[in-house]
Formats: sequence, C-alpha cells, structure tokens
Amino acid sequence: MSTLTIRLPDEKHERLKALARANAVSINKLIDELATVALANFDARVRFEARAARGDPTRALALLEKLYQSES
Repeated sequence: MSTLTIRLPDEKHERLKALARANAVSINKLIDELATVALANFDARVRFEARAARGDPTRALALLEKLYQSES
C-alpha cells in the first residue's frame, strides 16, 4: 500500500472531514472510495469511447428511432 500526501485548501479539507464524519468513515477511507469512483468513471468512459469508435452512426440512429417509435 502506498502513502500519498496531497495539499488542499483548509476549507476543502474541513468539508472532506465533515463528509467523512457524515458517512461514518475515516477521511482515508473516503478518499479511497472517491478514487475508486473516479477510476470506475474513467474506465467506463474509455470503454464507451472505444466502442463508439467501432460503431456505425447510421445504425445507431436507426436503433434509436426504432426505440422512439416503440415508446410512442
């Protein structure tokens, strides 16, 4: 496990401590959870962009139109 030192404005640090208290976790656990969410979002975006690059815009629009018609 690594140790990471970060510099934050005092106000942001206080808000993070309050958020950790409100969630009944340590500030270390809170930062770990926030990092996990950020990495999951990044991974999802990378996967989405890779799939979008392989996709066919005409087919995608046709599928959306079909979905729209089925909801009407």
